[in-house]
Amino acid sequence: MKTERLYYKNIYDTDFDARVISCGKDEKGCFVILDRTLFYPEGGGQPSDRGRLGEAIVIDVQEKDGELLHYVDTPLKEERTVSGSIDWERRFDLMQQHSGEHIVSGLVHAQYGYDNVGFHMGEEFITIDFNGMLTMEQVEALEQKANSYIWQNRKVHSFVATEEEKTTLPYRSKKELTGEVRLVEFPGADLCACCGTHVENTGEIGLVKLVSCHKFKQGVRIEMLSGKRAWQYMNLHWQQNSQISTALSVKPGETLAAVKREQEEIFQLKGRIMELEQDRYERIAGKCQGKGNVLLFEEGLSGVEIRKCTDAVLDTCGGICVLLSGNDKEGYKYAVGERDGDIRALVKKMNEALQGRGGGKPFFAQGSLQASRQEVEGFFEEMGQMTLL
Repeated sequence: MKTERLYYKNIYDTDFDARVISCGKDEKGCFVILDRTLFYPEGGGQPSDRGRLGEAIVIDVQEKDGELLHYVDTPLKEERTVSGSIDWERRFDLMQQHSGEHIVSGLVHAQYGYDNVGFHMGEEFITIDFNGMLTMEQVEALEQKANSYIWQNRKVHSFVATEEEKTTLPYRSKKELTGEVRLVEFPGADLCACCGTHVENTGEIGLVKLVSCHKFKQGVRIEMLSGKRAWQYMNLHWQQNSQISTALSVKPGETLAAVKREQEEIFQLKGRIMELEQDRYERIAGKCQGKGNVLLFEEGLSGVEIRKCTDAVLDTCGGICVLLSGNDKEGYKYAVGERDGDIRALVKKMNEALQGRGGGKPFFAQGSLQASRQEVEGFFEEMGQMTLL
């Protein structure tokens, strides 16, 4: 006995009663088969419905060998009558997404001749893969055309094609179909073989938003949203843009220009900071001129700055440079170098004596020490031949 699919009779019903025909368990978990159901199974690129059957939560619905398997978190008894209810908010969201996808795919096929070769309804975005290229200008025009069609509130027709219609109607399909073929028609926009759930009037979709378009394989992949998801996405971006406009003290429509001005100012400031940093490194290197092996403590340098400053000192000192930055409480970052030298033995001994870690190349190393300044100075004093600057 095949399960009666109530969702094809009235897509807007949310509650029903059914008899549990059989129960089972597989690698996905416990499932029940009903004599009738409103739960749409995963298929045609659309996820399954969720909801409740009696005291059990329906977490997934799959079709297998013509039967609909309702996977539940709690086993149910056979021959029992249960009341079922679907998660309507989820169902309607999927209806909006799927219907919006049909309209976009149909318009692309009609205008450019491209086929929808991949379709995925994710938790966040819907993706459509087309086997041809589209520019962003074409995508923007497509979005406007799709929304104009939606706002006409056209009636959507779902029907099982007759044998004659299967051979004469120009419907879209990814493969050659046999047996019963269910067609969904958005008049003037799309006619496609589809087993999914759809709105009955296009106005229920509300709007579509084509979020992105980028090259994918031999064509493009479009990310899109429909209905409530599209509204939430646009509302989030409006809120963020409003906050940015407040922070920058400009009108909401002027945020892009304001951000570009800020970026240019930041770029110039970064350039000036780099110049000042280089001046500092050169001053430090200047006082190390000809000093041989030198030990330096400098405040407020990052790891990158320590490396750059040490490199500048190595151009002038003529020996080993050990440069540290930090404090006794948090420890010190260091860099050790010698032009064309080998400081590996020194670094190893220093790390062992001063709770350090780090390393690098034979002629240059970086790391950190967990020791006080007094301990560091004492270590190098014992080493000898090191000038503290």
